[in-house]
Amino acid sequence: MVLPRLQLAPARLLHSSCSLKKTLQCSCSFHGIPTPSVRWLVGGAPVGVNGPDSGLQVTSLVLGPWVNSTVSLTEQPEMGTSLLCEGKNPEGTHALSVLLMSGKSSLVPQTFMDGLIQGVFYGAIAITLLFLCLVPLIVKHIRMKQAKKIAAIKAEDSLKVRVCQEPEMSLRPEEPEKPHLPRAGHGTHCPKLPGEAR
Repeated sequence: MVLPRLQLAPARLLHSSCSLKKTLQCSCSFHGIPTPSVRWLVGGAPVGVNGPDSGLQVTSLVLGPWVNSTVSLTEQPEMGTSLLCEGKNPEGTHALSVLLMSGKSSLVPQTFMDGLIQGVFYGAIAITLLFLCLVPLIVKHIRMKQAKKIAAIKAEDSLKVRVCQEPEMSLRPEEPEKPHLPRAGHGTHCPKLPGEAR
């Protein structure tokens, strides 16, 4: 019986993923004949397989021509650290590079927070300045309204006083022996002036 000869195939990346739970885990799955070897590089330095290496742990599972390898980062990576997953056999090499960003020193949320705080601060200053500019105008408007009311009341009082101070005129000629006296209840009611006897 003759065994069929296996066709050689270069290492190819079939699947890759990264997830962040308590730790950052990245996986790469390769296929190739012969079975590819997988190595991880963090910041250009190789990471040891199946053992802890300064906050990194790599586990690999080989099944026939397939190999799956996972790296776990237990510590926060430095900003801009590169993570490289490389599958290699005599027929070829295939690699995937990922740029890691630290959650603690992320540029976008920090910039957003800085901008938000700055916006609130400048907004508060603008509102305060607007309020300080409007207060004198509001006070002036209120004083003008009060002055108009007072002027209207004074004009009304002065009109009443003038009417009361003018002698009553009758359309009939006066009789010389009888002075004209207004009848009770029919005269004009005049307000008492300050200092006037009752």
